[in-house]
Amino acid sequence: MAEIFPGYETHDGLALAELVRRGEVSAGELLDAAIARIERANPFVNAVIAPLYDRARNAIAAGLPQGPFAGVPFLLKDLGQMLPGERLSFGSRLFADYVPDRVSTLTARYLAAGLVVAGKTNTPELGCSITTEPALFGPSRNPWNLAHTPGGSSGGAAAAVAAGMVPIAHGGDGGGSIRAPAALCGIYGFKPSRARNPVGPDIGESLDGLSCNHVLSWTVRDSAAMLDATHGPEPGDPYQIVPPERPFREEASRDPGPLRIALSTLGPMGVPVDSDCVAAAQEAGHLLAGMGHIVEEATPDYDADAIHLAWRILIGAILAVQIAGRAKAAGIADPLALVEPVNAAWIEEGRRRPATDYFRAEMMIQTAGRRMGAFFNRYDVLLTPAMAAPAPHLGALSSGTPDLDRFYRDTFALSPFTAIFNATGGPAASVPFGLSRGGLPIGIHIGADLGRDGTILALSGQIERTRPWRDRRPPALG
Repeated sequence: MAEIFPGYETHDGLALAELVRRGEVSAGELLDAAIARIERANPFVNAVIAPLYDRARNAIAAGLPQGPFAGVPFLLKDLGQMLPGERLSFGSRLFADYVPDRVSTLTARYLAAGLVVAGKTNTPELGCSITTEPALFGPSRNPWNLAHTPGGSSGGAAAAVAAGMVPIAHGGDGGGSIRAPAALCGIYGFKPSRARNPVGPDIGESLDGLSCNHVLSWTVRDSAAMLDATHGPEPGDPYQIVPPERPFREEASRDPGPLRIALSTLGPMGVPVDSDCVAAAQEAGHLLAGMGHIVEEATPDYDADAIHLAWRILIGAILAVQIAGRAKAAGIADPLALVEPVNAAWIEEGRRRPATDYFRAEMMIQTAGRRMGAFFNRYDVLLTPAMAAPAPHLGALSSGTPDLDRFYRDTFALSPFTAIFNATGGPAASVPFGLSRGGLPIGIHIGADLGRDGTILALSGQIERTRPWRDRRPPALG
Protein backbone atom coordinates (compact mmCIF):
# COMPACT_ATOMS: atom_id res chain seq x y z
CA MET A 1 0.00 0.00 0.00
CA ALA A 2 1.20 3.51 -0.83
CA GLU A 3 0.88 4.62 2.82
CA ILE A 4 3.55 2.13 3.89
CA PHE A 5 6.32 4.01 2.11
CA PRO A 6 5.13 7.34 0.66
CA GLY A 7 8.65 8.33 -0.52
CA TYR A 8 9.02 5.24 -2.69
CA GLU A 9 9.25 6.93 -6.10
CA THR A 10 11.75 9.55 -4.92
CA HIS A 11 14.41 6.84 -4.40
CA ASP A 12 16.38 5.10 -7.10
CA GLY A 13 17.00 1.36 -6.97
CA LEU A 14 20.29 1.53 -5.08
CA ALA A 15 18.77 3.83 -2.47
CA LEU A 16 15.84 1.45 -1.96
CA ALA A 17 18.22 -1.50 -1.60
CA GLU A 18 20.22 0.43 1.00
CA LEU A 19 17.06 1.05 3.02
CA VAL A 20 16.33 -2.67 2.95
CA ARG A 21 19.89 -3.48 4.05
CA ARG A 22 19.60 -1.07 6.96
CA GLY A 23 16.25 -2.53 8.00
CA GLU A 24 14.40 0.75 7.51
CA VAL A 25 11.96 -0.88 5.11
CA SER A 26 11.33 -4.48 4.15
CA ALA A 27 11.31 -6.02 0.69
CA GLY A 28 7.66 -6.83 1.23
CA GLU A 29 6.85 -3.20 1.99
CA LEU A 30 8.65 -2.10 -1.17
CA LEU A 31 6.68 -4.64 -3.18
CA ASP A 32 3.44 -3.35 -1.67
CA ALA A 33 4.46 0.19 -2.58
CA ALA A 34 5.21 -0.87 -6.16
CA ILE A 35 1.93 -2.76 -6.45
CA ALA A 36 -0.01 0.26 -5.19
CA ARG A 37 1.58 2.45 -7.83
CA ILE A 38 1.09 -0.11 -10.59
CA GLU A 39 -2.57 -0.49 -9.68
CA ARG A 40 -3.05 3.26 -9.59
CA ALA A 41 -1.20 4.23 -12.79
CA ASN A 42 -1.53 1.20 -15.03
CA PRO A 43 -5.17 1.82 -16.01
CA PHE A 44 -3.91 5.06 -17.56
CA VAL A 45 -0.63 3.99 -19.19
CA ASN A 46 -1.11 0.23 -19.78
CA ALA A 47 2.54 -0.49 -19.09
CA VAL A 48 2.23 -3.76 -17.14
CA ILE A 49 0.44 -6.52 -19.03
CA ALA A 50 1.20 -9.41 -16.65
CA PRO A 51 1.28 -8.74 -12.88
CA LEU A 52 3.36 -11.33 -11.01
CA TYR A 53 2.54 -10.29 -7.48
CA ASP A 54 2.15 -13.76 -5.98
CA ARG A 55 5.40 -14.91 -7.54
CA ALA A 56 7.12 -11.82 -6.15
CA ARG A 57 5.75 -12.40 -2.66
CA ASN A 58 6.85 -16.03 -2.77
CA ALA A 59 10.36 -15.00 -3.83
CA ILE A 60 10.61 -12.64 -0.87
CA ALA A 61 9.28 -15.27 1.52
CA ALA A 62 11.83 -17.79 0.25
CA GLY A 63 14.69 -15.37 0.94
CA LEU A 64 16.33 -13.05 -1.56
CA PRO A 65 19.98 -13.19 -2.62
CA GLN A 66 22.00 -10.44 -0.99
CA GLY A 67 22.86 -8.71 -4.23
CA PRO A 68 23.22 -4.98 -4.88
CA PHE A 69 19.47 -4.59 -5.57
CA ALA A 70 18.11 -6.94 -2.91
CA GLY A 71 14.42 -6.22 -2.37
CA VAL A 72 13.98 -3.74 -5.23
CA PRO A 73 10.82 -4.19 -7.36
CA PHE A 74 11.57 -4.79 -11.04
CA LEU A 75 9.70 -5.40 -14.28
CA LEU A 76 10.68 -7.67 -17.18
CA LYS A 77 9.85 -6.74 -20.75
CA ASP A 78 7.57 -9.40 -22.26
CA LEU A 79 10.04 -10.08 -25.05
CA GLY A 80 12.92 -12.52 -25.11
CA GLN A 81 13.64 -13.00 -21.41
CA MET A 82 12.36 -16.34 -20.12
CA LEU A 83 10.96 -16.78 -16.63
CA PRO A 84 9.98 -20.39 -15.94
CA GLY A 85 6.24 -20.98 -15.77
CA GLU A 86 5.30 -17.46 -16.92
CA ARG A 87 3.87 -16.65 -20.32
CA LEU A 88 6.25 -15.03 -22.80
CA SER A 89 4.05 -13.54 -25.50
CA PHE A 90 6.41 -11.29 -27.49
CA GLY A 91 3.36 -9.03 -27.74
CA SER A 92 1.86 -11.39 -30.32
CA ARG A 93 -1.20 -13.58 -30.58
CA LEU A 94 1.08 -16.19 -32.14
CA PHE A 95 2.89 -16.63 -28.80
CA ALA A 96 -0.12 -15.97 -26.57
CA ASP A 97 0.08 -19.42 -24.96
CA TYR A 98 3.88 -19.87 -24.94
CA VAL A 99 5.20 -20.66 -21.46
CA PRO A 100 8.96 -21.38 -21.17
CA ASP A 101 10.25 -23.99 -18.74
CA ARG A 102 13.70 -22.46 -18.17
CA VAL A 103 15.25 -19.14 -17.28
CA SER A 104 17.27 -16.81 -19.50
CA THR A 105 20.84 -16.22 -18.36
CA LEU A 106 20.31 -12.48 -17.99
CA THR A 107 17.09 -12.97 -16.02
CA ALA A 108 18.94 -15.35 -13.70
CA ARG A 109 21.49 -12.60 -13.09
CA TYR A 110 18.72 -10.11 -12.34
CA LEU A 111 17.35 -12.52 -9.75
CA ALA A 112 20.82 -13.10 -8.31
CA ALA A 113 21.16 -9.33 -7.89
CA GLY A 114 18.18 -9.52 -5.51
CA LEU A 115 15.59 -7.90 -7.77
CA VAL A 116 11.96 -8.79 -7.18
CA VAL A 117 10.13 -9.33 -10.48
CA ALA A 118 6.68 -7.83 -9.96
CA GLY A 119 5.39 -8.13 -13.53
CA LYS A 120 5.99 -7.94 -17.26
CA THR A 121 5.76 -4.88 -19.46
CA ASN A 122 4.02 -4.21 -22.75
CA THR A 123 5.93 -4.39 -26.03
CA PRO A 124 4.99 -4.04 -29.70
CA GLU A 125 4.45 -7.32 -31.49
CA LEU A 126 7.79 -9.15 -31.84
CA GLY A 127 9.51 -5.95 -30.69
CA CYS A 128 9.37 -4.61 -34.24
CA SER A 129 8.19 -1.06 -33.76
CA ILE A 130 9.23 2.28 -32.35
CA THR A 131 5.80 2.54 -30.69
CA THR A 132 4.14 0.14 -28.24
CA GLU A 133 0.67 -0.54 -29.63
CA PRO A 134 0.23 -4.32 -29.93
CA ALA A 135 -3.13 -5.71 -30.97
CA LEU A 136 -2.83 -8.34 -28.21
CA PHE A 137 -2.65 -5.94 -25.27
CA GLY A 138 -3.51 -2.52 -26.64
CA PRO A 139 -1.36 0.61 -26.57
CA SER A 140 0.88 1.82 -23.81
CA ARG A 141 0.61 5.55 -23.18
CA ASN A 142 3.18 8.17 -22.35
CA PRO A 143 2.81 9.37 -18.72
CA TRP A 144 3.67 12.92 -19.83
CA ASN A 145 0.67 13.03 -22.17
CA LEU A 146 -1.62 10.03 -22.49
CA ALA A 147 -2.45 10.83 -26.11
CA HIS A 148 1.17 10.19 -27.09
CA THR A 149 3.28 7.07 -27.45
CA PRO A 150 5.93 6.17 -24.87
CA GLY A 151 8.00 4.79 -27.76
CA GLY A 152 9.12 1.25 -28.37
CA SER A 153 9.94 -1.43 -28.30
CA SER A 154 10.59 -1.06 -24.55
CA GLY A 155 7.66 1.36 -24.32
CA GLY A 156 5.91 -0.40 -21.47
CA ALA A 157 9.14 -0.40 -19.47
CA ALA A 158 9.74 3.30 -20.10
CA ALA A 159 6.18 4.22 -19.18
CA ALA A 160 6.38 2.16 -15.99
CA VAL A 161 9.59 3.82 -14.80
CA ALA A 162 8.43 7.31 -15.79
CA ALA A 163 5.13 6.76 -13.97
CA GLY A 164 6.95 5.76 -10.77
CA MET A 165 5.92 2.10 -10.70
CA VAL A 166 9.52 0.87 -10.36
CA PRO A 167 12.88 2.66 -10.38
CA ILE A 168 14.38 0.28 -12.97
CA ALA A 169 12.92 -1.96 -15.67
CA HIS A 170 14.36 -4.38 -18.18
CA GLY A 171 14.52 -3.46 -21.86
CA GLY A 172 16.01 -4.68 -25.11
CA ASP A 173 17.58 -2.61 -27.88
CA GLY A 174 17.89 -3.81 -31.48
CA GLY A 175 17.72 -0.44 -33.20
CA GLY A 176 17.10 2.01 -30.37
CA SER A 177 14.45 0.17 -28.37
CA ILE A 178 15.88 1.16 -24.98
CA ARG A 179 17.12 4.61 -25.92
CA ALA A 180 14.11 5.80 -27.95
CA PRO A 181 11.43 5.19 -25.28
CA ALA A 182 13.77 6.51 -22.59
CA ALA A 183 14.11 9.75 -24.57
CA LEU A 184 10.37 10.03 -25.18
CA CYS A 185 9.55 9.41 -21.50
CA GLY A 186 12.29 11.55 -19.93
CA ILE A 187 14.36 8.81 -18.26
CA TYR A 188 17.85 7.34 -18.76
CA GLY A 189 18.40 4.57 -21.28
CA PHE A 190 21.77 2.88 -21.84
CA LYS A 191 22.62 0.31 -24.51
CA PRO A 192 25.81 -1.56 -23.58
CA SER A 193 28.40 -2.80 -26.02
CA ARG A 194 27.64 -5.93 -28.01
CA ALA A 195 28.31 -9.05 -25.88
CA ARG A 196 28.58 -7.04 -22.66
CA ASN A 197 25.43 -8.75 -21.33
CA PRO A 198 24.66 -12.43 -22.03
CA VAL A 199 21.90 -13.58 -24.39
CA GLY A 200 21.86 -17.32 -23.55
CA PRO A 201 21.21 -20.03 -22.81
CA ASP A 202 19.85 -20.96 -26.24
CA ILE A 203 21.54 -18.54 -28.65
CA GLY A 204 24.92 -16.90 -28.97
CA GLU A 205 23.82 -13.48 -30.22
CA SER A 206 20.54 -11.63 -30.58
CA LEU A 207 19.35 -10.38 -33.99
CA ASP A 208 22.70 -11.14 -35.62
CA GLY A 209 24.44 -9.09 -32.94
CA LEU A 210 22.29 -5.99 -33.48
CA SER A 211 20.37 -6.37 -30.23
CA CYS A 212 21.34 -6.35 -26.58
CA ASN A 213 19.46 -6.19 -23.30
CA HIS A 214 19.85 -3.89 -20.31
CA VAL A 215 17.61 -1.55 -18.30
CA LEU A 216 15.83 1.80 -18.29
CA SER A 217 16.20 3.83 -15.10
CA TRP A 218 15.88 7.21 -13.47
CA THR A 219 19.56 7.43 -12.54
CA VAL A 220 22.83 6.69 -14.25
CA ARG A 221 24.20 4.94 -11.19
CA ASP A 222 21.35 2.40 -11.21
CA SER A 223 22.12 1.57 -14.83
CA ALA A 224 25.83 1.27 -14.10
CA ALA A 225 25.36 -0.86 -10.99
CA MET A 226 22.97 -3.12 -12.87
CA LEU A 227 25.58 -3.63 -15.57
CA ASP A 228 28.10 -4.54 -12.87
CA ALA A 229 25.65 -7.22 -11.71
CA THR A 230 24.86 -8.69 -15.13
CA HIS A 231 27.79 -8.29 -17.49
CA GLY A 232 30.23 -11.01 -18.44
CA PRO A 233 30.41 -14.02 -20.75
CA GLU A 234 28.77 -17.38 -20.33
CA PRO A 235 29.95 -20.78 -21.58
CA GLY A 236 29.52 -21.19 -25.32
CA ASP A 237 29.51 -17.50 -26.25
CA PRO A 238 30.67 -17.02 -29.86
CA TYR A 239 32.77 -14.00 -28.86
CA GLN A 240 33.56 -11.84 -25.85
CA ILE A 241 33.95 -8.11 -25.27
CA VAL A 242 37.01 -6.61 -23.57
CA PRO A 243 36.49 -6.59 -19.77
CA PRO A 244 35.95 -3.22 -18.08
CA GLU A 245 38.90 -1.38 -16.55
CA ARG A 246 36.97 -0.64 -13.37
CA PRO A 247 33.44 -1.22 -12.01
CA PHE A 248 30.81 0.55 -14.07
CA ARG A 249 29.32 2.17 -10.98
CA GLU A 250 32.73 3.72 -10.31
CA GLU A 251 32.78 4.96 -13.91
CA ALA A 252 29.41 6.64 -13.46
CA SER A 253 30.61 8.57 -10.42
CA ARG A 254 33.83 9.97 -11.94
CA ASP A 255 34.44 12.77 -14.40
CA PRO A 256 35.83 11.28 -17.61
CA GLY A 257 38.45 13.96 -18.21
CA PRO A 258 38.61 16.02 -21.41
CA LEU A 259 36.94 14.13 -24.25
CA ARG A 260 36.93 14.84 -27.97
CA ILE A 261 33.21 15.18 -28.72
CA ALA A 262 31.71 15.44 -32.19
CA LEU A 263 28.38 17.28 -32.29
CA SER A 264 26.00 16.55 -35.16
CA THR A 265 22.38 17.63 -35.49
CA LEU A 266 22.00 16.54 -39.11
CA GLY A 267 19.40 13.83 -39.57
CA PRO A 268 20.84 10.77 -41.36
CA MET A 269 19.30 10.27 -44.83
CA GLY A 270 18.20 13.90 -44.75
CA VAL A 271 15.57 13.26 -42.09
CA PRO A 272 14.26 16.59 -40.74
CA VAL A 273 14.94 17.16 -37.05
CA ASP A 274 12.59 19.10 -34.78
CA SER A 275 14.02 22.44 -33.67
CA ASP A 276 13.58 21.57 -29.98
CA CYS A 277 15.65 18.43 -30.47
CA VAL A 278 18.34 20.35 -32.34
CA ALA A 279 18.43 23.02 -29.64
CA ALA A 280 18.85 20.41 -26.89
CA ALA A 281 21.86 18.83 -28.60
CA GLN A 282 23.43 22.23 -29.24
CA GLU A 283 22.86 23.27 -25.64
CA ALA A 284 24.42 20.00 -24.50
CA GLY A 285 27.44 20.75 -26.68
CA HIS A 286 27.86 24.16 -25.01
CA LEU A 287 27.46 22.55 -21.58
CA LEU A 288 30.11 19.92 -22.30
CA ALA A 289 32.50 22.48 -23.75
CA GLY A 290 32.11 24.44 -20.53
CA MET A 291 33.12 21.33 -18.61
CA GLY A 292 36.43 21.25 -20.48
CA HIS A 293 35.59 18.83 -23.28
CA ILE A 294 36.66 19.60 -26.83
CA VAL A 295 33.41 19.91 -28.78
CA GLU A 296 33.28 20.49 -32.52
CA GLU A 297 30.71 19.99 -35.21
CA ALA A 298 31.38 16.83 -37.19
CA THR A 299 29.15 14.23 -38.82
CA PRO A 300 30.30 10.63 -39.33
CA ASP A 301 30.57 9.42 -42.90
CA TYR A 302 28.57 6.22 -43.16
CA ASP A 303 25.82 5.10 -45.48
CA ALA A 304 22.65 5.42 -43.39
CA ASP A 305 20.48 4.14 -46.24
CA ALA A 306 22.56 0.97 -46.39
CA ILE A 307 22.33 0.51 -42.62
CA HIS A 308 18.56 0.77 -42.62
CA LEU A 309 18.22 -1.56 -45.62
CA ALA A 310 20.52 -4.09 -43.97
CA TRP A 311 18.52 -3.89 -40.74
CA ARG A 312 15.31 -4.56 -42.68
CA ILE A 313 16.82 -7.56 -44.49
CA LEU A 314 18.38 -9.12 -41.40
CA ILE A 315 15.31 -8.69 -39.17
CA GLY A 316 12.98 -9.96 -41.89
CA ALA A 317 14.99 -13.15 -42.30
CA ILE A 318 15.30 -13.71 -38.56
CA LEU A 319 11.57 -13.17 -38.04
CA ALA A 320 10.76 -15.64 -40.82
CA VAL A 321 12.86 -18.33 -39.12
CA GLN A 322 11.44 -17.60 -35.67
CA ILE A 323 7.84 -17.65 -36.85
CA ALA A 324 8.36 -20.89 -38.76
CA GLY A 325 9.85 -22.47 -35.64
CA ARG A 326 6.96 -21.35 -33.48
CA ALA A 327 4.40 -22.59 -36.01
CA LYS A 328 6.03 -26.00 -36.16
CA ALA A 329 6.34 -26.35 -32.38
CA ALA A 330 2.74 -25.28 -31.76
CA GLY A 331 1.18 -27.01 -34.76
CA ILE A 332 -0.10 -23.77 -36.28
CA ALA A 333 -0.88 -24.14 -39.98
CA ASP A 334 -1.13 -20.43 -40.86
CA PRO A 335 1.02 -18.41 -38.43
CA LEU A 336 0.74 -15.18 -40.42
CA ALA A 337 -2.99 -15.11 -39.70
CA LEU A 338 -2.02 -14.46 -36.06
CA VAL A 339 0.51 -11.72 -36.86
CA GLU A 340 -0.19 -8.01 -37.33
CA PRO A 341 -0.31 -6.85 -40.98
CA VAL A 342 2.99 -4.99 -41.19
CA ASN A 343 4.88 -7.80 -39.49
CA ALA A 344 3.23 -10.36 -41.75
CA ALA A 345 4.44 -8.33 -44.73
CA TRP A 346 7.93 -8.15 -43.24
CA ILE A 347 8.02 -11.92 -42.64
CA GLU A 348 6.82 -12.64 -46.17
CA GLU A 349 9.53 -10.36 -47.53
CA GLY A 350 12.10 -12.18 -45.41
CA ARG A 351 10.96 -15.51 -46.81
CA ARG A 352 11.33 -14.29 -50.40
CA ARG A 353 14.81 -12.86 -50.14
CA PRO A 354 17.72 -15.14 -51.10
CA ALA A 355 20.47 -16.04 -48.63
CA THR A 356 22.85 -13.86 -50.62
CA ASP A 357 20.85 -10.79 -49.50
CA TYR A 358 21.47 -11.76 -45.90
CA PHE A 359 25.22 -11.95 -46.50
CA ARG A 360 25.21 -8.60 -48.32
CA ALA A 361 23.33 -7.07 -45.40
CA GLU A 362 25.99 -8.30 -42.99
CA MET A 363 28.64 -6.73 -45.22
CA MET A 364 26.74 -3.40 -45.15
CA ILE A 365 26.69 -3.52 -41.36
CA GLN A 366 30.40 -4.28 -41.18
CA THR A 367 31.27 -1.53 -43.66
CA ALA A 368 29.45 0.99 -41.47
CA GLY A 369 31.33 -0.35 -38.48
CA ARG A 370 34.65 0.28 -40.22
CA ARG A 371 33.60 3.83 -41.12
CA MET A 372 32.55 4.54 -37.54
CA GLY A 373 35.77 2.98 -36.25
CA ALA A 374 37.75 5.49 -38.30
CA PHE A 375 35.53 8.29 -36.99
CA PHE A 376 36.23 7.23 -33.40
CA ASN A 377 39.94 7.41 -34.08
CA ARG A 378 39.37 11.18 -34.19
CA TYR A 379 36.64 11.51 -31.57
CA ASP A 380 35.79 9.83 -28.29
CA VAL A 381 32.04 10.49 -28.38
CA LEU A 382 29.36 11.36 -30.92
CA LEU A 383 26.67 13.72 -29.56
CA THR A 384 23.35 14.05 -31.41
CA PRO A 385 19.69 14.56 -30.59
CA ALA A 386 18.23 11.35 -29.19
CA MET A 387 15.19 11.52 -31.48
CA ALA A 388 14.16 13.57 -34.47
CA ALA A 389 10.99 14.74 -32.70
CA PRO A 390 9.18 14.50 -29.36
CA ALA A 391 6.75 11.62 -28.84
CA PRO A 392 4.15 11.46 -31.63
CA HIS A 393 0.47 10.77 -31.06
CA LEU A 394 -0.65 7.19 -30.66
CA GLY A 395 -1.71 5.73 -34.00
CA ALA A 396 0.84 7.68 -36.05
CA LEU A 397 3.15 4.65 -36.30
CA SER A 398 0.61 1.84 -36.07
CA SER A 399 1.56 -1.63 -37.28
CA GLY A 400 -2.04 -2.15 -38.40
CA THR A 401 -1.03 -1.08 -41.88
CA PRO A 402 0.32 -3.65 -44.38
CA ASP A 403 2.44 -0.91 -45.99
CA LEU A 404 5.90 -2.03 -44.87
CA ASP A 405 7.71 0.68 -46.84
CA ARG A 406 5.77 3.45 -45.16
CA PHE A 407 6.01 1.87 -41.71
CA TYR A 408 9.75 1.44 -42.07
CA ARG A 409 10.25 4.98 -43.39
CA ASP A 410 8.20 6.50 -40.55
CA THR A 411 10.12 4.49 -37.94
CA PHE A 412 13.49 5.84 -38.97
CA ALA A 413 12.10 9.33 -39.49
CA LEU A 414 11.41 9.41 -35.75
CA SER A 415 14.57 7.59 -34.65
CA PRO A 416 17.36 8.16 -37.18
CA PHE A 417 20.27 8.48 -34.75
CA THR A 418 20.22 5.24 -32.75
CA ALA A 419 20.56 2.32 -35.18
CA ILE A 420 24.18 3.00 -36.14
CA PHE A 421 25.27 1.93 -32.66
CA ASN A 422 23.40 -1.35 -33.04
CA ALA A 423 25.32 -1.83 -36.27
CA THR A 424 28.71 -1.07 -34.73
CA GLY A 425 27.91 -2.69 -31.40
CA GLY A 426 29.18 0.38 -29.57
CA PRO A 427 27.67 1.66 -26.31
CA ALA A 428 25.20 4.53 -26.47
CA ALA A 429 22.81 6.33 -24.15
CA SER A 430 19.78 8.56 -24.25
CA VAL A 431 20.15 11.26 -21.60
CA PRO A 432 17.16 13.41 -20.52
CA PHE A 433 17.67 17.06 -21.42
CA GLY A 434 14.51 19.02 -20.75
CA LEU A 435 11.08 19.40 -22.27
CA SER A 436 9.80 20.51 -25.65
CA ARG A 437 7.66 23.60 -26.07
CA GLY A 438 4.71 21.20 -25.98
CA GLY A 439 5.74 19.82 -22.58
CA LEU A 440 7.11 16.47 -23.82
CA PRO A 441 10.54 15.09 -22.86
CA ILE A 442 13.58 15.78 -25.03
CA GLY A 443 16.76 13.71 -24.88
CA ILE A 444 20.29 13.87 -26.19
CA HIS A 445 22.20 10.86 -27.49
CA ILE A 446 25.84 10.00 -26.81
CA GLY A 447 27.67 7.03 -28.31
CA ALA A 448 31.21 5.69 -28.45
CA ASP A 449 33.33 2.97 -29.99
CA LEU A 450 32.88 -0.70 -29.14
CA GLY A 451 33.94 -1.50 -25.59
CA ARG A 452 33.93 2.06 -24.27
CA ASP A 453 30.92 1.60 -22.01
CA GLY A 454 32.75 3.29 -19.16
CA THR A 455 33.22 6.46 -21.19
CA ILE A 456 29.49 6.76 -21.90
CA LEU A 457 28.53 6.05 -18.30
CA ALA A 458 31.10 8.55 -17.00
CA LEU A 459 29.91 11.27 -19.37
CA SER A 460 26.27 10.46 -18.55
CA GLY A 461 26.99 10.77 -14.85
CA GLN A 462 28.79 14.07 -15.36
CA ILE A 463 25.79 15.47 -17.26
CA GLU A 464 23.41 14.17 -14.59
CA ARG A 465 25.34 15.91 -11.83
CA THR A 466 25.37 19.18 -13.78
CA ARG A 467 21.86 19.03 -15.24
CA PRO A 468 19.88 16.67 -12.95
CA TRP A 469 16.57 15.36 -14.22
CA ARG A 470 15.47 13.07 -11.42
CA ASP A 471 12.94 15.50 -9.98
CA ARG A 472 11.44 16.34 -13.38
CA ARG A 473 8.43 14.02 -13.26
CA PRO A 474 5.30 13.67 -15.38
CA PRO A 475 1.91 14.78 -14.04
CA ALA A 476 0.42 12.53 -11.37
CA LEU A 477 -1.83 9.76 -12.66
CA GLY A 478 -4.92 8.68 -10.76
